[in-house]
Amino acid sequence: MPGHWLLKSEPSTFSIEDLARSPKRTTCWEGVRNYQARNFLRAMAVGDLAFFYHSNTDPPAIVGIVEVVKAAYPDHFAWQAGNRYFDEKSSKQNPRWVMVDVRLKEVLRTPLSLESLRGVSGLERMELLRRGSRLSVQPVREREWKIVLQLSQATPGSPSL
Repeated sequence: MPGHWLLKSEPSTFSIEDLARSPKRTTCWEGVRNYQARNFLRAMAVGDLAFFYHSNTDPPAIVGIVEVVKAAYPDHFAWQAGNRYFDEKSSKQNPRWVMVDVRLKEVLRTPLSLESLRGVSGLERMELLRRGSRLSVQPVREREWKIVLQLSQATPGSPSL
């Protein structure tokens, strides 16, 4: 059974529409510079599914579903001086940061706002809803995944998934 995750992106930086326009609707998920979030990227496997979440927007919301199509590999942007993700302490011999590749599976018909998820039975422990939670990559429990899917009116096994 695939693992389940949530990936946050500010739509002004990279939106689900940007992903939809990407070649093969696929991109690398680069630039993660938090050790806990990096460790979650390392734990991802090909075939895992993730909610695509638009953060720092009004309203913040789950807007789609992506699939991991390439497991964690070194984030080479950390080695490029002048790149916004450059890290002088990361090297090819000792890469500090990783990224995964994801492919768009579905854009939700109706985004699920952060506020609409609050108070939903079964989501009380969801990392996204914890006060102060800022991780850009976070796990989603199986039960939480199913509840959010049901709320989105997506059905597992449908052609869009």
